[in-house]
Amino acid sequence: MSRTYSISELASEFDVTTRSIRFYEDQGLLHPTRRGQTRIYSSKDRVRLKLILRGKRLGFSLAETKELFDLWDETLSGSEKQLNLMLKTITTKRAELEQQLNDIAMVQLELDSAETRCREALTELQQKKMTAE
Repeated sequence: MSRTYSISELASEFDVTTRSIRFYEDQGLLHPTRRGQTRIYSSKDRVRLKLILRGKRLGFSLAETKELFDLWDETLSGSEKQLNLMLKTITTKRAELEQQLNDIAMVQLELDSAETRCREALTELQQKKMTAE
């Protein structure tokens, strides 16, 4: 018999709210069994939650994650279709991250320039103030 988990155990382990876990269930990403009102999560659900959270950190939307899960569920070991989609998604995410890095570098240059101008203006004001005294 494989290990099962309660919603509170998963929430605690992954530092998420039970509401978030229920939301992932509503989105079709997790499929716990029920015993009355109690949700019982399988090891597969636990792994999926881990992948959902990792995907979020990497910028995957829940729709993209669901699509990958659905493709994976079509076969026991994945498929060429799934792998090609994953490679396409990785390429897209990599391009988005590169753009974000470029944007960050540009903002840093602009901040450096603004800081330099502010320091020069401050020095000039302080010199004028000392001359006036």
